[in-house]
Amino acid sequence: MRIARLVAYHVKVPLKMTIRHASFTRRESENVIIQCELENGMTGWGEGVPRSYVTGETIESVMDTLSRSRVREQLANDIDVESVVAMCESSTFATEQDDPRNCLSNVARCAVEMSVLDAVMKASNVSLAKVAELVPEAFGIRANNDLIHYTAPITSMSAWKQTLRGRLARWYGFRDCKAKVGVDGIDDIETLKRIRTAIGSRMTMRIDGNEAWDCEQTTAKMRQFEPFTIAAVEQPVPHRLSDGLAQVRQDINIPVMLDESLCSLTDAQHAIERGTCDLFNIRLSKCGGFISSLKIAATAHRAGLAIQLGCQVGETGILSAAGRAFAASVSGLQFVEGSYDRFLLRNNVTTRNVSWSYGGIGRPTEQAGLGVEIDHRVLERMAVRRLELKL
Repeated sequence: MRIARLVAYHVKVPLKMTIRHASFTRRESENVIIQCELENGMTGWGEGVPRSYVTGETIESVMDTLSRSRVREQLANDIDVESVVAMCESSTFATEQDDPRNCLSNVARCAVEMSVLDAVMKASNVSLAKVAELVPEAFGIRANNDLIHYTAPITSMSAWKQTLRGRLARWYGFRDCKAKVGVDGIDDIETLKRIRTAIGSRMTMRIDGNEAWDCEQTTAKMRQFEPFTIAAVEQPVPHRLSDGLAQVRQDINIPVMLDESLCSLTDAQHAIERGTCDLFNIRLSKCGGFISSLKIAATAHRAGLAIQLGCQVGETGILSAAGRAFAASVSGLQFVEGSYDRFLLRNNVTTRNVSWSYGGIGRPTEQAGLGVEIDHRVLERMAVRRLELKL
């Protein structure tokens, strides 16, 4: 098999609600979608969601990276299931800046890699979950999970909506939820008290600070939050202060999870060496795709750290399906986020609904590749521009 075409789409994805957290407020997401067409006519799809405050990438920088990188030339050889992982790993992407954390091309890499994997796996009639069997580093974390339990999100909304969302999560049978904290003008203590009352004592609750505080403030806040039985606090400080979390962990009783500070294997190794966290939040887009995310998960496993599969707000069904395949093929995931498609997106580019059902439960697809197809009319309507990647 050979690649015939690679096309990049800059799309604007409208959301059903405003999503607020300490780092940003958004009503839409700007994503990049890649179409990979093989010479045999099989088509695969990939997606990346840039966030400047996470990897430093913007939609403009991603499109620029794709236009300047010799992507198709690097992917010009014959490929099959056995060789596609090595070929994707060897691909390089052009960035204008120094990249000490190795994450400035992660969104572009994720989108291209996913489209190629999807096309090749479809052509070979195997699921994307097969990739976990092709990455040697992932041997210790391979699994075949029949059920995936997703998290109920409770965002920075009005008080009555938080109460309603918490009660719905409880009635709907979710095992865990996540609340946003650290937003200006919102009383975190009242928020957590309200949510804990709504969800009851049995449901696991964790919180996401989105870089809201410094280390000293984090320590003080977590001591105040202890009565609410918090399972983990996600990225409470900006990345530049993350080394200080090593001391914070010694001073609090709530596990610390890295998100914005965990975008690559380089970040993962740094965190392990410095002892800055108890959990990694792995998101396919920010971590450079399926293969890199598997390696980061395996690195965490060897270091005795827990892992969460996260997601970016505004992911379409493409990334939702990829996350489902990842969760189905990896053991030890403490929490799983994503598949919010029909609950969050006004329009979705996929024809299949990849959302979770009662209890937050999702099942892996039995179809080849990602298991989703694209509604081309919706894609064209959402597309801002189109770029064909040249040899």
